[in-house]
Amino acid sequence: MSGNTALAKAKDKEVVVEKKSGNGAKKQTQAVDPSFNMDELRELADLVIEHGFTDFEFENENIRVRLSKMTSVQTAVAPAPAVSVAAAPSEPAAATETADADAGLFKITSPIVGTFYRSPGPDKDPYVSEGSSVSAETTVCIVEAMKLMNEIQAEVSGTVVKIYVENGQPVEYGQPLFGIRK
Repeated sequence: MSGNTALAKAKDKEVVVEKKSGNGAKKQTQAVDPSFNMDELRELADLVIEHGFTDFEFENENIRVRLSKMTSVQTAVAPAPAVSVAAAPSEPAAATETADADAGLFKITSPIVGTFYRSPGPDKDPYVSEGSSVSAETTVCIVEAMKLMNEIQAEVSGTVVKIYVENGQPVEYGQPLFGIRK
């Protein structure tokens, strides 16, 4: 999934903000009050929306705030008949192609809320990648929840066709992680 993310950690009344995008990461240091009020929280949400972040997390010794913008999935809609023969493809047509690509795939979903990891450690190879063959007992990833590492099995035999989540990304209960072609 592409998008901008930001992570802010506060220690000793100073905040380090890390902004990630397709071009790399930028870090900034700012002074901060160690607590939030609702007005500050609303301002923070407005800034996250204004800068186009999909995820933002702030943490200090007193509070942890996490804002995540869920992108809605468009349903496949048959495009209206084109008036011109040379009409450019529209966005719903692109959504239809994406829906067709996922049709017939078994989706491995997250059984818990946590953080998704593709490998057993930062310096280790991923459990699986696109094109990997898996069996029902194959471990495909780890979802960390409350410092517990939960290994997720494929549950079916087949080939990994799609990986829906990026390494280190937070996941929700029931969120698709992998698409498997049986």
